Amino acid sequence: MTVTLGNMRLSFTLVLALLLPLISAQVPHWGPCPEPSVQASFSIKKFMGRWFEIAKLPAQFEKGRCIETNFTMKLDQTIRVVSSEILKGEVRTIEGTGVTEDLKNPAKLGISYSYVLPYSPYWILSTDYDNFALIYSCTDVLRLFHVDFAWILSRTRTLPAATIEKSRATFSNNNIDVSRMIASRQQGCDKTL
Repeated sequence: MTVTLGNMRLSFTLVLALLLPLISAQVPHWGPCPEPSVQASFSIKKFMGRWFEIAKLPAQFEKGRCIETNFTMKLDQTIRVVSSEILKGEVRTIEGTGVTEDLKNPAKLGISYSYVLPYSPYWILSTDYDNFALIYSCTDVLRLFHVDFAWILSRTRTLPAATIEKSRATFSNNNIDVSRMIASRQQGCDKTL
């Protein structure tokens, strides 16, 4: 098979065209994804249940408020993932599937919200299971640059400021840029949901 420079340019252009919507919503970073440490001795069973989004790196697919995700273990050992948000006064829900991609490293999950899309990384960097969880996801683009997501989750709609600051420091200590992290809106949710 012969690959010409013209074909390589066309392939690169196609990849960029397909990824442009994703990139425009995020801030791309040069180089490959960082390899952060994940939760040691992670227990998927303890992680199951309802989590509220406290802070995040901006994400094109999350535009509403009162964002939460419920994780439920299924009989086949996959995870039912139901995320919801309030957008324009309506509750919007999406369901996906989570899997443990490496049984030796159960804190590295993969989640997909579509049968046609591959699983996206969903790594639990740290959690105490009862109060907070720090989640990271990153996608390399030809190892030239990467697009990443980070979330601070809680079992309640609020977290103490000290916990949020400690969480941000954990991301930073793992070479994850959270300078653009924003607080999620979790006010007035129970009146609507």
